[in-house]
Amino acid sequence: MYKRVLPIIFLLILISGCQKESLPIIPEEEQEYIPAKRVDGRVVLSYVTYWGTTIPDPTFFTHICYAFAELYVRDGVYQGFKLQGKEDRFRQIANLKIKNPELKILISFTHIVENSDNSQGGGFSALSKSDQYRKAFALDCKAFLEAWNIDGIDIDWEFPGLSWSGAASDPAIDVANHVLLMKQLRETLGTEYLLSYAGYVKNKVAVSNGYRYIDIKAVDPYVDFVNLMTYNMDAAPNHHSALNDTRAYWDCLRTVNAYKNAGVSYSKLLLGIPFYGCHSFTEKPTSLNYKTILTLDKSIYKIDNWDTVSSTPYVTKNGVFFCGYDNSRSIEIKGKWAVGLGMKGLMYWQYDGDDANGTLRKAVWEAVM
Repeated sequence: MYKRVLPIIFLLILISGCQKESLPIIPEEEQEYIPAKRVDGRVVLSYVTYWGTTIPDPTFFTHICYAFAELYVRDGVYQGFKLQGKEDRFRQIANLKIKNPELKILISFTHIVENSDNSQGGGFSALSKSDQYRKAFALDCKAFLEAWNIDGIDIDWEFPGLSWSGAASDPAIDVANHVLLMKQLRETLGTEYLLSYAGYVKNKVAVSNGYRYIDIKAVDPYVDFVNLMTYNMDAAPNHHSALNDTRAYWDCLRTVNAYKNAGVSYSKLLLGIPFYGCHSFTEKPTSLNYKTILTLDKSIYKIDNWDTVSSTPYVTKNGVFFCGYDNSRSIEIKGKWAVGLGMKGLMYWQYDGDDANGTLRKAVWEAVM
């Protein structure tokens, strides 16, 4: 039991699945695993969600970020964390290491509250401003990794100094405290475990009362890699995951340059690939999974149009631009570009967006390996 290492105030920690004896290994009936050819040091990372309905085939990725776990912070007091969704779903994903012992699995922490027994009580903002809470959280994370025999922590705080999804924020201190949180995690986890974060497309930005987003340079010494969220960078009539397109609000090139200019090595960066198309930030449907795009009514929609500027495909509806997305062609181009720069590899959001044949995940693997 790992609660014994915490102060008395944390004896009621809410971490789900914290005891080794409660975690029987239950192998699934499955076909023999045959590893795909890979290049040492390169990474293909898949986000796998708690609401997903499939058990991923671990052949075509090296890492998983399981989405999500959420903080329990009540009235500014850190009380622990829990998995979102059912523990059995997480157990199924953790058991993929039986099939592929080389697979690395990280648990990803979100700023969003989903569990019915939780509410926004300060979140990452409250947690990170307290040295006591940072240490307690880091100890809880280490105990969780040990209990489940998984490999690391991914922090998906979107974003310090900015309130999204009702999350608490304080631009005056959040960005600096995010660095302290990552520093504490590294000190507690040591080098045995992986540490990553979901990276915004820009460096920290000054606002009237402080900063927002992430201090890329300051946090760099503490992380193994960064999952660049190079998607949702715009919406129709522009491409949301353009490689290089000044028509869009932002693109992959400008994102990677922001990290390079902050002193981050290319070898720490994973370029993000969306397994969905982005139509709008306000109008429904806001997005469509790739597998859904393939089923659109061909009398209304035309898919696989190609935009040479952004190097991405797009969908039209009755002849009008509807959404940009990624397919095998754009993934090959992005992968060749990223690997050519010396980047660590590609990551994608999220596994269940792919079609039944695994078209996109196989394309990602081929582009990196």
